[in-house]
Amino acid sequence: MPNRTKLQASKAKWQMRLYVAGQTAKSIQALANLKRICEEHLPNEYHIEIVDLLVNPKLAAGDQIFALPTLVRKLPEPVRKIIGDLSNTEKVLVGLDLISSPSTLRS
Repeated sequence: MPNRTKLQASKAKWQMRLYVAGQTAKSIQALANLKRICEEHLPNEYHIEIVDLLVNPKLAAGDQIFALPTLVRKLPEPVRKIIGDLSNTEKVLVGLDLISSPSTLRS
């Protein structure tokens, strides 16, 4: 996948920020899962910003991050958050409002 330019990123319909703490196995898995889901369901319509809180921990306050990894969907509004490695594709799709709650997800 080619790198997005700033112009492309600003035109992306889906703006997401993934908060991580370094290159841990969970962080790497969360990014890989997010990229896969975006390519399958939002091709050419998304931009992912990765925020490493080991590098800049103060950034956690803006989105009220308390657990890692955390995905924050900035656009389209409303803001949505998903915590974890994003390995459950159905839960991520529901969390991002890409699909309605499937019957396989029960409380």
